[in-house]
Amino acid sequence: MATQNDLPIAVIGAGPVGLTAAIHLMARGLPVKLYEAGDGVAANLRDWGHVRVFTPWRYCVDEAARKLLESHGWRMPDAEAFPTADELVAHYLEPLASLPELAPAIETEARVVAISRWGADKVRGSERAARPFMLVVETADGTRRDSARAVIDASGTWRTPNPLGAGGIAAEGEADFADRIAYGIPDVLGRDRALYAGRTTLVAGSGHSAANALLDLARLADEAPGTAFIWAVRGTDLVRIYGGGDADQLPARGELGANVRELAESGRVQLVTGFATLSIRERDGRLIVEGQGQDGLLELGPVDRIIAATGQRPDLSLTRELRLDLDPWLEGVKALGPLIDPNEHSCGDVPPHGHRELSHPEPGFYTVGIKSYGRAPTFLLLTGYEQVRSVAAALAGDMAAADAVQLVLPETGVCTVPAGRASQGCCGGPAPAAIDACCVADADAKAAGKSGCGCAGKMEAAE
Repeated sequence: MATQNDLPIAVIGAGPVGLTAAIHLMARGLPVKLYEAGDGVAANLRDWGHVRVFTPWRYCVDEAARKLLESHGWRMPDAEAFPTADELVAHYLEPLASLPELAPAIETEARVVAISRWGADKVRGSERAARPFMLVVETADGTRRDSARAVIDASGTWRTPNPLGAGGIAAEGEADFADRIAYGIPDVLGRDRALYAGRTTLVAGSGHSAANALLDLARLADEAPGTAFIWAVRGTDLVRIYGGGDADQLPARGELGANVRELAESGRVQLVTGFATLSIRERDGRLIVEGQGQDGLLELGPVDRIIAATGQRPDLSLTRELRLDLDPWLEGVKALGPLIDPNEHSCGDVPPHGHRELSHPEPGFYTVGIKSYGRAPTFLLLTGYEQVRSVAAALAGDMAAADAVQLVLPETGVCTVPAGRASQGCCGGPAPAAIDACCVADADAKAAGKSGCGCAGKMEAAE
């Protein structure tokens, strides 16, 4: 008779981290079922495929996946070249997904809309861990219920963008003018060119997505007369988007920040800081955006289009019947919250963490990838790859490997903390003991047996 251990481990999301999770699970002889809502793998990446990432190939490819691919004759592109998201999909993720070891486990156009336990909602605790997970899966053929021994949620956050409204709720009129608002990074120079050429666009946001959109609009303005753009940000300190320049260990990331800073200081874009969007309304066929400025109510516009590069948030609806422990404001896993909170620091670093930090009171359920960060914006693929390596080892019962978490991320060259917190170090200090995570160490600090933060400078080991 089949037991719960005979059931597959469900992985939700066939992006870079989800595919890597499946590879590590299969390498340990564990059955896997990988669900992808899109019509092909890495659907979220393909949505912004025109964008060149700021991490070179060597930071984009998981080591175990590379070895498996190479056993089939694959060769990695130039390790120091910077792929677009489309190139990452075409030259890495699609070849990976097509391997005979992995392809049978992947189901596309299969959206997981709810997860629970068979016969038990989140209130019922009796023999909970002994009950298999139940996944409600929507497909073109209808809705079905699948069973799983464990679940790894790598579904990401791209499909649930933050609204334009500064209060976290859609601004008044936002839904009414949705056809003139793009969330994320539209292809301004390609497929969406006709929407922006010769028109005025408001870009809202202060992250890398906003930077890419602004630089594309600047190029379009050079080519298409009448193209103009306004940049609105809620904060007044742009250090996070301007970055660390030459001090950034990812030169492309540093260059992106430097270029958008040069654009802002050139006067080619109207920069409005301290702007909290309240409403959108129409005047003479164009849009007026009203918000709270530093000196009271302020109107921006008229504009023809809006790019809301305001970040994403996790979709928590599918896990409503599970017992999760989430950070109360970031909505990522609780253990990571104090380490990545953008209110506390802007390092872009996070200490090494694995299955212990990514687990929940719901046994066998893990949140990984960018979804583990919730609303925080500083995720790198290397982080996700190490996360799922640890989780796979834990599910296989190899706790020594699961706990041997190692992660050294490229420094941003930027590290700020609020006044009065400098003594805690550039990443907010050592991880709280209750979180059971250690801070990223500089190489020489590791050699000396110390723990450090690996951001703008070194931090003495905690006493």
